[in-house]
Amino acid sequence: MSRKLLINIHLYLAAFFTPVLLIMAISGGLYLMGIKGSYTEQQVFQGNSVKVDPSNKHLEDEVSKILASLNIDHSFDYAKKSGSTLYTRPTSKLHYVIQSNEDEVTVIERTPDFVKRLVELHKGHGPSWFKTFQKVMAAGLIFILITGLWLGLTSPMLKRQTWAISISGVLIFVLLASL
Repeated sequence: MSRKLLINIHLYLAAFFTPVLLIMAISGGLYLMGIKGSYTEQQVFQGNSVKVDPSNKHLEDEVSKILASLNIDHSFDYAKKSGSTLYTRPTSKLHYVIQSNEDEVTVIERTPDFVKRLVELHKGHGPSWFKTFQKVMAAGLIFILITGLWLGLTSPMLKRQTWAISISGVLIFVLLASL
């Protein structure tokens, strides 16, 4: 592959993924600063007329059965279990939480605000197609970083600076990770 072609691919991928990567960096930064967003919650059912089988290996069928019994028409990609609580996914949009104990079941409808939607997408809790896009973006980012480093190291004018900056980055990472 010629250097010119590699530079063009590097630049096109960088231009394409920059908006998404900026949004991911912003949502991650907000999360680390304690700005995690919130949900609007509405309890849609509480009682003992609905039964939950948390041992059911087919969580999607179990959740669909529960929601249908409550006349709730909701499509979801998959279900997640945490303890005795079931969640419909994606959680980056309206979804349901089904909490159960021995006596009763509670079903809560949750709608995330804008920041919570971004955080949920960032954490990989979005639609399946978005998770696939994130995997492609990760591969693209790796390509962008490796080709950028390679282009710097193979340029006579940039070689020393590229080595110095790269080594500095590794050292700072190791130092901060060891604290």
